[in-house]
Amino acid sequence: MASPRLETFCCPNRDAITQLVLSFQPQPFSALCLGSASLSLLLTVLQLAPKKREGCRKVGPSPYPKPSSSSRILFMISACDLLGCLGIITRSSVWLGAPGFTSNISALNGTDVWPIVFCVGSAMWIQFFYSAGFWWLFCYAVDAYLVVRRSAGVSTIVLYHMMTWGLALLLCVEGVAMLYYPSVYNCEEGLEHAVPHYVTTYVPLLLVLLVNPVLFRRTVTAVASLLKGRQGIYTENERRLGTEIQIRFFKIMLVFFICWSSNIINEILLFYLELQPLISGQILKNVRNAALITWFIMGILNPMQGFLFTLAFYGWTGWDVDLNLRRSETPWKSISTSASPENAYTSPNGSRLNYPGYMQDAKKPEMWNGQQSDEALSILSEGNRGIAAVNINRNSPMYQGW
Repeated sequence: MASPRLETFCCPNRDAITQLVLSFQPQPFSALCLGSASLSLLLTVLQLAPKKREGCRKVGPSPYPKPSSSSRILFMISACDLLGCLGIITRSSVWLGAPGFTSNISALNGTDVWPIVFCVGSAMWIQFFYSAGFWWLFCYAVDAYLVVRRSAGVSTIVLYHMMTWGLALLLCVEGVAMLYYPSVYNCEEGLEHAVPHYVTTYVPLLLVLLVNPVLFRRTVTAVASLLKGRQGIYTENERRLGTEIQIRFFKIMLVFFICWSSNIINEILLFYLELQPLISGQILKNVRNAALITWFIMGILNPMQGFLFTLAFYGWTGWDVDLNLRRSETPWKSISTSASPENAYTSPNGSRLNYPGYMQDAKKPEMWNGQQSDEALSILSEGNRGIAAVNINRNSPMYQGW
């Protein structure tokens, strides 16, 4: 799981609240985190693995088109979740397999630096990649809105990379530097000293939780206007497509809320306990129990975000993994989007990771309004079975293969 308490635990003179949650059933908790992270990693890899596709063929001698910025953002979100799960698996495995090694973290005058190095390194690894995932999810909402407004392009992905990795690294390093001042062996005590670390951890999370719904809502409104302006009519198909896009955004935010709301609740409870002069009193028993319960819930739900996001993005892609590496193709290079309908690939199953209609043809930057609208809508509806079933414009290459 991902929590700023993991970094705080690396201080030998940690506060009583951090000691409370991390010393409560550490072995079962580590086993729970290990199981949840391992399951999420395996299922996410299964979701993203190339699948056997009937009738897939290469079209024309030209090279494959480049994936759109939104396609790359979805891939980066999944990559951050996978790397975060690897950090949780590594940390939990060491906590379970080498309890003597991790017990040296609490030694105030210990000479072995490796337990502290592993504690700080693993905690920063987990925080960095999950924080980067939050920034990528924010960029996805921004990109979806800009695509509908026809302001985004392939070059935008460079800006997204600079923002996500740069901000994630800056906030992570700044928060840890403030927390471990003047030394990791002698962290300065006091709630005020730890607040900057918690702020840098939860800023991207709260940004996604509060701003993304607004951006998604504005995108859905813009999609409705786009659909009405394409042909001057608003049929049942257009209405259905707008509804499916809205449901897609709702599923993304639902997964995010389910996986991370327990972190916010847990931190509020622990912050409340820190303000009390005596946390072991009977009057605070229910608050302590609620904090410990949400702590274990975090251990289950945080790592599962990667798999649940793939379900929200693509739906269930099936078990038929293509193990023939020679024949398998990367998800965004398996289909060439041609301007002629007869050259298009028709998917028998609708929802695939090969994203037909989600490509950007670098050789055709100039498109007429109707086709440009089709491209924007197909980008928003990538991988969605329900949207794939709606064929709004049979002659548009952006919808061929759905």
